[in-house]
Amino acid sequence: MPWTDKRAVAFTECPWGSLLAHAKQYSGFGIGFRKAQLFESGGGPAIYMRADLFEKQKEFKSQSHPTWQGFHPDIYSFVTPFSPEYAPADYKKTNLKGKTVDYTHEREWRVPGDFSFALSQVQFVIIPSYADVASFPAPFKDAIGRDKFIMLDVYSQIEKLWPVHLPQ
Repeated sequence: MPWTDKRAVAFTECPWGSLLAHAKQYSGFGIGFRKAQLFESGGGPAIYMRADLFEKQKEFKSQSHPTWQGFHPDIYSFVTPFSPEYAPADYKKTNLKGKTVDYTHEREWRVPGDFSFALSQVQFVIIPSYADVASFPAPFKDAIGRDKFIMLDVYSQIEKLWPVHLPQ
């Protein structure tokens, strides 16, 4: 993770209405899992902490464990500083060199380290187009289940025709 330099696998539980924007920012490919599986793998929701408190906590030294500084080592994979666009100018100037850091809209989950899974555990696959589905290796499609592939092209067309979540 960029702020703590700890390894983690990041997931999103962004609402379907945000899927196209999320795919545009990151990737048109994605794999969906049950939250219970992520939790069982040591995962949980990301923790967004005010940037000023994030810096204070990094300086903290534990009295009961003198070798620990900052957060407990297991927490670092989950924490990201939070400095929203709406923060006062003096706050932003003092924290994160004026950068805005706000990923709360992503509703992020993380699993520390690596994340292993069986193809049978995949709940769905986001894929850009029918051509991508067609070129996806057949043994993988069969192991995952061909009915679990969601094409962004189709979803994009649905959003154009029935944008129910957008103001009319």
